[in-house]
Amino acid sequence: MLDYNHRPSFAEKVNAAVDASLTADNAVRTPRDYLGGSRLGHACERALQFEFTHATKDEGQEFSGQLLRIFAIGHALEDLAVAWLRGAGFDLYTRKGNRPDGGQFGFSVADGRIRGHVDGIIAAGPEGLGLAIPALWECKTMNAKNWRACVKEGVTKSKPVYAAQIALYQAYMEATVPGISAAPAVFTAINKDTAEMHHELVPFDADLAQRMSDRGVRILRATDAGELLPRVAQHRDFFECRFCAWADRCWELPA
Repeated sequence: MLDYNHRPSFAEKVNAAVDASLTADNAVRTPRDYLGGSRLGHACERALQFEFTHATKDEGQEFSGQLLRIFAIGHALEDLAVAWLRGAGFDLYTRKGNRPDGGQFGFSVADGRIRGHVDGIIAAGPEGLGLAIPALWECKTMNAKNWRACVKEGVTKSKPVYAAQIALYQAYMEATVPGISAAPAVFTAINKDTAEMHHELVPFDADLAQRMSDRGVRILRATDAGELLPRVAQHRDFFECRFCAWADRCWELPA
């Protein structure tokens, strides 16, 4: 008798073991107890509330092993970008004192309930670039489609969440790194498909930084008061809602 049942291949078995390990490790990690500055530019304040309070995600919406591998690859590519830029003549600090045991550069406000950790600070650059210093350095990795959009439109238009992060970090890092808000930030985007790099100077947007700071305070106050902030859309088929890990939960609740 023929057996038509699928039998996992060697590759599938290995990948399943790897992913099981990754998801198990991720499940026991201590979740953030603060609003991350890198997330405040997200379109929906209600989604940020769910994220901040660790609301249970919809079924099937927890991070998969594959997604965790994508995150890990992004971190590895950022480490490579640091080495490449240093080799090109940038004096780039990623930790205090540039020591392996040095603390990460970052900020903490609102009694530690809003925090952020920067990718790096550029203290000097190669001659001829006219680089103002000290400059915030932020690095992101993207697939080819998103990378091309970033190159064509710039980070502010193509990736508003990243632009909000940059502005907020420039504002809050000024207290510990004087002058960092006066110098344009250096944003690096790496194409994960081709290893192409895009580098962009991003002037400080004080208005955007203030709006993101106000948003963080608004989320904290509403959460403390037990209030649910409005969702970003009027209809469930809105783009942001279709990719939200709390869509089912959200649309069962009042508007």
